[in-house]
Amino acid sequence: MISINVKHVSSLINGEEVTHPEMKTMDITSPYNGEVVGRVNLATRQDAENAIETAYNVFHKTMKKLPAHRRSDILRKVGDLLEGRTEEFAKVLAQEAGKPIRDGRGEVGRAVQVLRFAADEAKKIQGELVPMDAAIGGEGRIGMVRRYPVGVVAAITPFNFPLNLALHKLAPAFAAGNTVVLKPAGKTPLTSYMLVKLFEEAGLPKGTLNLVIGNGSEIGDVLVTDPRISKVSFTGSPAVGISLRQQAGLKKVTLELGSNSPNIIFSDGDISAAAAGLVRGAFAYSGQVCISAQRIYVQKDVYQEFLNLYVSLVEQLVIGNPLEESTDIGPMISEQEAIRAETWIEEAVNAGAKIVTGGKRKGTLLEPTILVDVTPEMKVVCQETFAPIVSIIPFETEEEVIAYANDSDFGLQAGVFTTDINRAMRVADRLETGGVWINETSTYRQDNYPYGGVKLSGVGKEGVKYAMEDMTEIKFVGIKLA
Repeated sequence: MISINVKHVSSLINGEEVTHPEMKTMDITSPYNGEVVGRVNLATRQDAENAIETAYNVFHKTMKKLPAHRRSDILRKVGDLLEGRTEEFAKVLAQEAGKPIRDGRGEVGRAVQVLRFAADEAKKIQGELVPMDAAIGGEGRIGMVRRYPVGVVAAITPFNFPLNLALHKLAPAFAAGNTVVLKPAGKTPLTSYMLVKLFEEAGLPKGTLNLVIGNGSEIGDVLVTDPRISKVSFTGSPAVGISLRQQAGLKKVTLELGSNSPNIIFSDGDISAAAAGLVRGAFAYSGQVCISAQRIYVQKDVYQEFLNLYVSLVEQLVIGNPLEESTDIGPMISEQEAIRAETWIEEAVNAGAKIVTGGKRKGTLLEPTILVDVTPEMKVVCQETFAPIVSIIPFETEEEVIAYANDSDFGLQAGVFTTDINRAMRVADRLETGGVWINETSTYRQDNYPYGGVKLSGVGKEGVKYAMEDMTEIKFVGIKLA
């Protein structure tokens, strides 16, 4: 068993830890109390180029020839290793990301599932036969479509799910036979370092997965523009995603860019279930979730009933140290982000909104905040808060609420609560989002369905099977029989 050291780490290229005099160092600190939890050496542009060169060579010499059963076995072994170290990973997630320890365990559990889904899918990559005689003159010919790995994938990951969202890029890439250069978020590199070590322990060929820890401004454009990169998979902000797509040229690109997810509660919906689900849906990981429930639309005749119940449940949440078992709400990723969210609340209040509960900040800790009397142009409504802030908005008719929900530059996921299946399907058809849940919150995600948005929420799909489709190229092979 490899001993994983998270105290002072560096980039990993071709299985070796990279250190040289040009590297600067950076402390990784706990968002909760500022304690130094690790130190990293920052990669240079040359390091990034070396990582790409390694991944490119290993792809052509080794990985694209590795049989499906071997890729599957490696992925399954990583899942088993990760499951056995749940506490170790959950603790690091709590330390560097500020994620409550219970949520950290949940992220590890999901990550294990992703690896097992990928292990299964590695054995299912298949093409199809083309009926050549469907075309005039096609008699006596056989046509087939086969799938091949694209090559080197650049995976650029965010801070909020540094384990699971990394694996949503790595696991399908390896299942399909690709190599990867992984650049984790600057605030949460320790989890990625530990994950790379697990792949190494599981027998992934050296140089298949290369880790570059560094500033996006220093190495980001190298990963996007280098011609040896065939596919870029990015999760982050719309501004960065749009810039990345413009730089990427003809490369394949998947962008997951966030949302301000609407959740709609009709008067015939289960109010208690909606309220309970939306407590977690809005405030899990301090609202720093791409599909966090940000806008809750409630039909007027049950609006007050829902609001009263929802407030009572939210006020029971425990705010504090992410390493403590009782904690529901930990810190935001930085004080700068907490101040930004606090400012948005103040702007909304100055424009006429009311705080029903919460709204106070202490350092990086921002109380779960419920706003009412908001208007569509307020930042807390029309932009992505990425904070523990939710707005409760009344509506009267189905037509009205669909217009409200679609009045957004984003469209990732939505939730609809109703017992009327006809209404549920009508609304689902008309909501401009990549996914819709009926009688479930927008925040619910499984790792085996197609996940991705429309509008500013991005392009492309994650979910192992669907990610693999975009991490492979199809090639037609035809045979003319004698």
